[in-house]
Amino acid sequence: MADPYSILGVSKGADAKAIKSAYRKLAKELHPDKHPDNPKAADKFSEVTRAYDLVSDAGKRAQYDRGEIDENGQPRGFGGGGAGPGNAHFDSGGIDLGDIFDGLFGGGGAQSRPGPRPQPGPPPKGANIAYEHLVSFTDAATSAAQRITLRDGKAVEFKLPTGVVAGQQIRIPGKGQPGPGGNGDAMVLLKIGKHPHFVRDGDHIRIDLPISLKEAVIGGKVRVPTVNGVVMLTIPPKTNSGATLRIKGRGFTNKLAERGDQLVTVMIYLPQDADRLAEFVAEWDDTSNPRKALNV
Repeated sequence: MADPYSILGVSKGADAKAIKSAYRKLAKELHPDKHPDNPKAADKFSEVTRAYDLVSDAGKRAQYDRGEIDENGQPRGFGGGGAGPGNAHFDSGGIDLGDIFDGLFGGGGAQSRPGPRPQPGPPPKGANIAYEHLVSFTDAATSAAQRITLRDGKAVEFKLPTGVVAGQQIRIPGKGQPGPGGNGDAMVLLKIGKHPHFVRDGDHIRIDLPISLKEAVIGGKVRVPTVNGVVMLTIPPKTNSGATLRIKGRGFTNKLAERGDQLVTVMIYLPQDADRLAEFVAEWDDTSNPRKALNV
């Protein structure tokens, strides 16, 4: 990943408010649900999200600014580049004058200058292990805790990040292969399952809800499923088929801790044995024109 400040389009000295504002703008522009046929948009969204995760955390940001961790949050190794004792080289046409003087004067001539000792970097960690994990639609919307079985047969629980999207990768520290510097990490690629009734629309969730003709005409309260359970929704009198009603706070939670809504589109359902209704409508003198707005 490139420099997180460059990815977010902010300066290194930007405050938390500016960083949050920049992320909000990019997240809305690049959200995968707005670009379902463009996998590069999902990759860019994940890159922006990882950059925000790093610089929005005050501790990690300070470590990154000091050069202690890299763009992926991993410790940096610092290796020395100086020459060791007795190996100093002088720039004289590529000739090592120290070696020449040592040979002529039995080591009593020009003395080589000791350079700084190389500072060993931290020992390498073990390799990461890649996994794929299918998250149910409801779990993704509610950020429910997940459980995955590792290669060694052990199960581990992990939390879903808010605003989770398909193709996002999360890290479970220390669950990779062992190494001299400790275990690597488990890198989990998340997939999100489809739901038979719900459809994601950004941070919102959409559902089509059948209602009876009586409920549409005179209104009433009806039961509606949500990702958090069934709720009662008020249908206003004279509601047309295709009207969309809103249930606040029953959508997905985004990275800014804001939760979307559930958008309920009502569809009037007519029973197959509506003979009496047919007789009533046949005698009803309806002079309205529902297609007036179309000029037909």
